Amino acid sequence: MKILVLVKNVPEVAEAELEIDQGALDLEDLEMVVNEWDNYAVEEAVRITEASGGEVHLLTLGNEDDEDVLRRGLAMGAHAASHLCDEAFEGSDPATLARIFATAVKGGGYDLILTGVQSSDLGQASTGVLLAQELGLPHATMAIALEPGAGEVVVTRELENNTSEKVALPLPALVTVQSGINQPRYVSIMGIRKVRKMTIEQIQADDLGLAEEALGAAASMVDSQSLALPPMGEGAQMLEGGLDSLCDQAAAILREKGGLA
Repeated sequence: MKILVLVKNVPEVAEAELEIDQGALDLEDLEMVVNEWDNYAVEEAVRITEASGGEVHLLTLGNEDDEDVLRRGLAMGAHAASHLCDEAFEGSDPATLARIFATAVKGGGYDLILTGVQSSDLGQASTGVLLAQELGLPHATMAIALEPGAGEVVVTRELENNTSEKVALPLPALVTVQSGINQPRYVSIMGIRKVRKMTIEQIQADDLGLAEEALGAAASMVDSQSLALPPMGEGAQMLEGGLDSLCDQAAAILREKGGLA
């Protein structure tokens, strides 16, 4: 089975002090890591090929520094990687990205395309679905289990209220992968060093044959108007005294704020 996995480098912001520079997040001092959901997708693809044969191809879009996410995927067991790297791609919304990806992968002969459910930096959860539409492929989202078979893949999807459903998709197909579908393997520094000499295909805008007006912010239906950090609050109100006193004070504050009748 030939599997394509879309991966993305994202900033790690869990414990970082964020700064806004000219309407965009300042990434200079932030650590870049593989998008969590994409990491699960790579692991699932590698496991499928380890069990039944085939190859895993990675694809990312970004600047030169984003090559690291491909090296990490190769160290996990992927067999090849391609990098869409061109300033013309900057500012693309999910629909435009899907068009770029679709042009890049057409004719690749992929049986299965995997993407993460969403990216942690934007959380729009739409690029994978839009790519399926561009390619005319059956698709399923929020996958928590995959069972490849003869000419099909059975997908267990996570639904609301702790429920799930199984759907069978004819191949080729596209699936967006939810976190928790597996336990991604640990990638050591030595493992990444071992794949440093592997060639990564570089793809620029001219290679896709797309018109300039079909790329970047000019082609996007969604435009970012502004980005700002939320205003700082006044801070916490510290209460002192014994347990009874603390309960009385807390109840009084809740009544004052409208939390109690």
